[in-house]
Amino acid sequence: MTEDPDCEKCEELLQGYLDRDLAAEEVLIAEGHLEDCDYCRRRYRFEAQLRRYIRISASERMPAGLLAKLAQLRGPTADGL
Repeated sequence: MTEDPDCEKCEELLQGYLDRDLAAEEVLIAEGHLEDCDYCRRRYRFEAQLRRYIRISASERMPAGLLAKLAQLRGPTADGL
C-alpha cells in the first residue's frame, strides 16, 4: 500500500464504494481519486472482479459426480460413522 494520504482515504472508502453505500460526497472523493490513480484503480478492478467471481461461484451448483468424488477424497468423517 502506498503512503499517499489520498490513497489511504480511497482505501477506507473502497468497500463502501463497491457496495454503493457511501454518501454523495464520499462517492465524489472515491471517483475523483480512482480517475487519477492507477494503483487504486487497479485495486478497485481487482475487488470488483473478485466480488463477481464469488457471486457467480456461489450461485452455480456443483455437478453431482464432482460432489461425490470430493466426498470420496475427503473420506469418512467422525460424525458420519
